[in-house]
Amino acid sequence: MCPQGRAGSSPVSGTKKPALSGLIYFCEMMIDNIKKYLEEVKKFHSEKPEEIEAFRIKFAGKKGVLNQLFAEFKNVPPQEKPQYGQLLNQLKKEVNTKVKELKNKAGKTSSVSKDKTDLTKPGFPHPLGARHPVNIVKNRIIDIFRRIGFNVSEGPEIEDDWHNFTALNLPEHHPARDMQDTFFVQTNPDYLLRTHTSSVQIRYMEKHQPPIRTISPGRVYRNEDISARSHIQFHQVEGLYIDTNVSFADLKQTLLYFTREMFGKSQIRLRPSYFPFTEPSAEVDIYWGLETETDYRITKGTGWLEIMGAGMVDPNVLKNMNIDPDKYSGFAFGMGVERIAMLLYQIPDIRMLFENDIRFLEQFKHSL
Repeated sequence: MCPQGRAGSSPVSGTKKPALSGLIYFCEMMIDNIKKYLEEVKKFHSEKPEEIEAFRIKFAGKKGVLNQLFAEFKNVPPQEKPQYGQLLNQLKKEVNTKVKELKNKAGKTSSVSKDKTDLTKPGFPHPLGARHPVNIVKNRIIDIFRRIGFNVSEGPEIEDDWHNFTALNLPEHHPARDMQDTFFVQTNPDYLLRTHTSSVQIRYMEKHQPPIRTISPGRVYRNEDISARSHIQFHQVEGLYIDTNVSFADLKQTLLYFTREMFGKSQIRLRPSYFPFTEPSAEVDIYWGLETETDYRITKGTGWLEIMGAGMVDPNVLKNMNIDPDKYSGFAFGMGVERIAMLLYQIPDIRMLFENDIRFLEQFKHSL
């Protein structure tokens, strides 16, 4: 306990001694304050991080209660220092324990509230993208021909003159080269943006011997005016079949199978035409019908609609690939994917396929 007694005269000298009442009062007051602080610490409770931090700063901060009480320790009479120090250390321990417990509890509550998921609530809808109509049609074409044994081959879009022209029976200065306006590489005119995926067939024949049965889908480029019906870039799917005893009848039956699977049409016609790499060659039409006003418009009132070109592989092309034309024969065909997509989905302008308009693409969310 703090010193007890009253201030008075010294019995020896008759003079007055320094008053002890102030020191006694100070000591009792400080001990009472520590006890009050202990009660405050024990009663304090909160789950809010900001209130817990304010509590810590009040007691354990640089200018907090504990530092102030420790600073007053030097003024405590020696005989009272054990009691004062014991209470002060108890207060410090209580403060640190309380802060640690409250922070741990608040952290657990926060993580639970963040991570807790109510499995009975409906899920949030995630908007799905749409497949592009060109990809939809291209994949359907690939799937149809895969069913009858065609594999898929691909090649570079920047091609050399040999694979794009010369090997396909279009030597330099051949007039048929004027049929395709070409984008040449400015730094090297021997390279160009491929004008058809027939170049992929040439590369495939360089690495494989008959029997060959492959289709080559991909993007091609031609220097044309952009309009509702044409573009400088579009997609093709070209097919090649080489084996012994392959005839024009095989070509016709393959194309008839494709048109039935793709369009549900069973009537086709083949009109004589010219392609440098096939002989004989033909344009392939399907009978679209004349049931609606749109049918009259797209078929120009005839009911017939051109969908691709085809023909028997020219023997010169086989010779360029070191394939014996006396032993092997084959047919080839090619179609524009955009043209078929425009027919199937009644798209009036080819430019819509390249503008990436979300409103347009969302129409194909449920297409196969």
